[in-house]
Amino acid sequence: MQSNAASAAMNTREACVAADANDPLASFRAKFLLPEGELYFDGNSLGARPIGASERALDVVEREWGTDLIRSWNTNHWFDLPIRIGEKIGALIGGGTGSTVATDTTSINIFKSLAAALRIQEEDAPGRRVILSERDNFPTDLYMIQGLAELLDRGYELRLIDDSLSLDEAIDDDVSVVLLSHVNYRTGALWPMAEVTAKAHANGALIIWDLCHSVGAVPVTLAEANADFAVGCTYKYLNGGPGSPAFIWVAEKHQDRFQQPLSGWWGHSNPFAMSPEYAPADGIRKFLCGTQPITSLAVSEIGIDIALEVDQDELRAKSLAMTELFIALVEQRLSDHPLTLITPREQELRGSHVSLRHPEGYAVMQALIAHGVIGDYREPEVLRFGITPLYLGYADVWDAVEVLRKVLDEKLWDTPEFQRRGAVT
Repeated sequence: MQSNAASAAMNTREACVAADANDPLASFRAKFLLPEGELYFDGNSLGARPIGASERALDVVEREWGTDLIRSWNTNHWFDLPIRIGEKIGALIGGGTGSTVATDTTSINIFKSLAAALRIQEEDAPGRRVILSERDNFPTDLYMIQGLAELLDRGYELRLIDDSLSLDEAIDDDVSVVLLSHVNYRTGALWPMAEVTAKAHANGALIIWDLCHSVGAVPVTLAEANADFAVGCTYKYLNGGPGSPAFIWVAEKHQDRFQQPLSGWWGHSNPFAMSPEYAPADGIRKFLCGTQPITSLAVSEIGIDIALEVDQDELRAKSLAMTELFIALVEQRLSDHPLTLITPREQELRGSHVSLRHPEGYAVMQALIAHGVIGDYREPEVLRFGITPLYLGYADVWDAVEVLRKVLDEKLWDTPEFQRRGAVT
């Protein structure tokens, strides 16, 4: 494969520098602000700050809020902001027009999409009482399933699979809805979306895709894959800022039947009529709940606009080449350390981060961060390295692995300061 050959050719730092010089995406690095002297490998958890984000936030606070005040809902188009940004996200995820809104959190959007999917299935396939997901799915997805099942109190149960091999056996006539993360948050494993969606539909189930660890790094084609619902966040590979709003996508075929379980006034057909009765808006506006967080919404648009400039094939090619290089360098230089690769080697099954297990994973990551390589840690024992093609290069990968080698060879992690746990890992 092409990226295998590319990683094999980058057997010196000089070769990596040369590859960076010929990188068609190299110009995007100048669109982000990153601290000097640090290598940022955590864009899969929080993206870097784009140029213009601070200025946009200041404009919202000082001019739109500070001067225009309440008029900004109309004059600065605050009211339509979640729709306008949603259209841009819809283009990024291959969702088509009129399918996406930027709003709320991933957890809330999971609740909305799952409730709507279950209601549709109650009409089309009554009696199905299983919601299928992956044991290693991101915890909030599983928690929202459990919470909604308990709230509905209609006998729904959560069935968990451990790998792709168990998927065929698990999807049976009892399954109502399948909820999977397109890219696994811990391992970086990628589900073949079209194939799995077809499998769910062939067995009479609807499917919801969580795109948090794929949108902005891995090409997504929801409409082409015939997906039903999708959710995702904007603060990882879309670089929207800490806690920036999430999004929800609903396939056109389900929009008329989508019933909003959180029927807030922003999803009303005429919110300023102040009617005591809820009447859902037509189209995607009914996916909204309450008043939107305008400052964070506005700032998120900067990173989304950058993502729209990127050629998705070039993005995927660079991501695969960089993850391949990272894996190869770790195996070449660090084979005498107890590191276990848990990210798939097969490129078609890999997202855009590399995960390694080490018995002292937490302390190792803290030592790495102290020495200028910013990744993150996930239980159990997992070092995660986000490969963000827009602001990382091949020489960065080379340098990060060299710092990892130094931390492990010299046991720099073996100090009390790196053993102490923070609230966020």
